[in-house]
Amino acid sequence: MKDGPNIVKIAALIGDQARAEALTALMADRALTATELAGIAGVTKQTISGHLAKLLDAGLIAVESQGRHRYFRLADQDVAHLLESLMGVAFRTGAVRLRSSPREPALRKARVCYDHLAGELGVQLYESLIDRGTLKADAEDLALTRDGQKFLEKLGVDTDALVSQRRLFCRACLDWSERRYHLAGALGAALLNHFISLGWARRVKDTRVVAFTVEGENSLKKQFGIGQAKSRTSSHDH
Repeated sequence: MKDGPNIVKIAALIGDQARAEALTALMADRALTATELAGIAGVTKQTISGHLAKLLDAGLIAVESQGRHRYFRLADQDVAHLLESLMGVAFRTGAVRLRSSPREPALRKARVCYDHLAGELGVQLYESLIDRGTLKADAEDLALTRDGQKFLEKLGVDTDALVSQRRLFCRACLDWSERRYHLAGALGAALLNHFISLGWARRVKDTRVVAFTVEGENSLKKQFGIGQAKSRTSSHDH
């Protein structure tokens, strides 16, 4: 008996080299034109247009028009979560690029995973939030504690406003480079925006890299007790 949704179509779409490169580029949560995506994927604009049409039809990406231009982005956080998970499996099984990008060390340090912080600092932040009792993880869920709500509101993060958003409040997202978890969802996005608004970090143009200043990284670690948390293995408490 064949149970559940058929994953063949989606898997085949993602498995194409040009489409995979385009989807990976859109993981930066920035809308890109077909011309920009063609350059990233190494194909002609005509070819990428065909690929984008298939991704649109499958609901993996969305498009909006502004004047003469059409801008493409990932359809939602679920697609981003799927891609990040695939990257983790690829990394674990040794499916790495033959020639690493010069940005690779920076990507591993801190990057955006759609709209939240990933990489070494993202994982350290998540584990600190668990260890200090800001977040509580049980067998099936991740939740903000009452003490955690007070702590975040003192920092200027309006958790009540986040709860009212039409998206998951928080969840653990497996980090492809660290093989541990970072924080996703509305709370993860709000914290990254908070760090940027404080001047601790900035998005590096045309990349997924999040560059923290020395002072910003020190403030992050001090504010959230990173480095004071008990050590963890690659396993997750869920």
